[in-house]
Amino acid sequence: MYKNKATGLRGRGGLLLAAAAVAQFVVALDMAVVNVALPAIRTALGFAPLDLSWVVHVYALTFGGFLLLGGRACDLYGRRRLFVAGLLVFGVCSLAGGLAQEPWQLVAARAGQGVGAAAAAPAALALLTTTFTDGPARVRALGVWSAMNAVGGALGVLAGGVLTQYAGWRWVMLINLPIVATALVLVRAAVPSEPGPVRRERPDLLGALLATGGTGLLVFGVVRTDVRGWASRETLAALGGAALLLAAFAVVESRADAPLLRLGLLRGRWVAGANLLVFLAAAGQFSAFYFVSLYLQQVLGLGAAATGAAFLPFSVGSVAATFAATRITANRSPRTALVPGALFAAAGMAWFARISPHGSFLTDVLGPSLLTSVGIGLVFAPAAAAATTGVRPGEAGMASGLFNSARQLGGCIGVATLATVAAHHTGTATGPGALNGGYALALAVTAVLLLLAAVVAVAVLPRTPGVPRVPRPPRRRIRSADTDAPHLAPPADQRMEGTPS
Repeated sequence: MYKNKATGLRGRGGLLLAAAAVAQFVVALDMAVVNVALPAIRTALGFAPLDLSWVVHVYALTFGGFLLLGGRACDLYGRRRLFVAGLLVFGVCSLAGGLAQEPWQLVAARAGQGVGAAAAAPAALALLTTTFTDGPARVRALGVWSAMNAVGGALGVLAGGVLTQYAGWRWVMLINLPIVATALVLVRAAVPSEPGPVRRERPDLLGALLATGGTGLLVFGVVRTDVRGWASRETLAALGGAALLLAAFAVVESRADAPLLRLGLLRGRWVAGANLLVFLAAAGQFSAFYFVSLYLQQVLGLGAAATGAAFLPFSVGSVAATFAATRITANRSPRTALVPGALFAAAGMAWFARISPHGSFLTDVLGPSLLTSVGIGLVFAPAAAAATTGVRPGEAGMASGLFNSARQLGGCIGVATLATVAAHHTGTATGPGALNGGYALALAVTAVLLLLAAVVAVAVLPRTPGVPRVPRPPRRRIRSADTDAPHLAPPADQRMEGTPS
């Protein structure tokens, strides 16, 4: 019988955790794996300089834009279905990207990867939160899931460098195929086929369009500031359009019978606080990968493979701290690890901000990498547990999509914003000293963001580990199409324990 060594879980529980962990690993891997390969991709496919960034940005755009829709679709159509479908789309698009012969083909493949990830990532988290009940088992499971997320992000830089230098850039896409196949085999063995939807709810198509359009415009507007600037007409139009669409989304969701995101979910301090915290923490984590990678290559002059190898201590520290966090919070409030974790990460970033153009890996990178990685590892597993605390099984996909959206948007917006800050500080200079000054300023701002995450953990999250009662959704009128006689009743899987039927 299969046994997951990290948690001691046997049988289907262990297989499910392994499937979710592998899926999260490959989704996180692809956030970073192409970064080091960009120069080789530009040479091979003939990308224009301003178009090359879309190989990175389009994945973030579609991933972040479709996450809320993917999360709610899990609740309506089945978590296993969305998990498998998302992985299949991700795998097919990875193959298409590895075989691309033209720039547009690679960009389209990366967009498809983002759509697949937006279905698979919330489905994986929803499967975990509905399989493992609140308490030590859930914390341990989410610890493994978070550890694989950290490993995927950190090893993405290493894998991208090694594969590009020794096997060719196409393998940064093709490497996904065996990983996706492994996750599909595991989930097939772990999760039985699901019956059709019990309730014939109409999908919230208007909410889906508004959420996807609003978050997509937000990501688009921010990631293009490196070219257009914050005060440009294009940027202001995109951000203004995003604000209007998201405001309309909030109005629609407050009136929908089966909303994409029930706004009452955000009235719970666990859910609201955890999502705000992870938005700030993800901005810090993604920025660390981005600016430290640039520092190693553009200032210290390391090659692709050496730059990737420099992130190994970060990966090891993140994994070790993640498992420590699961032990710390197994029978305690998530705050127990979140507060010191955010403070350690902020201190590590402040240390990173002291980088020097005449430094080295040992003097300027190794120490802050270890301290930051410990902080990041202490944050994400407890944050995932907090973001799903008190959430009903029928809304697990919704909460998972919200959490993944907060993390994805935080990372994307954080990096894009701080890249503009660094570029503004550097100006037109291209020397190592000028570049170093811009990167150091961006890392210092990142330290402030992580300090704010610690403030959120202290001020917003409850002190006690008990499960709060999530505000009850309004009763829904069941029409004659669903039953012979119309009456008022909450959906069966949204009733509180002890509520009479």
